Amino acid sequence: MKTELTYSEAYAKLEDLVEQLEDGGIQLDQLAEKVKQANELIAICENKLRTIEREVKDASEKV
Repeated sequence: MKTELTYSEAYAKLEDLVEQLEDGGIQLDQLAEKVKQANELIAICENKLRTIEREVKDASEKV
C-alpha cells in the first residue's frame, strides 16, 4: 500500500473494501489481510481529519 495516500484515496479504497465485504467478494483466506488493510485506511483517514481540524483551528485563531 502506498504510504502517503490522500484522504480521498484512502477513503475510496476503504469504500471498495467495505463493498467487497458486503458482497461476499473476499475469500475467507484473504479476510484477515483485508481487515488489516481496512484498519490501516481508517487510521490514515482519521489522521488526515485530525490534521485538517488542527490546521483549521490554528488558522481561525490567527484571524
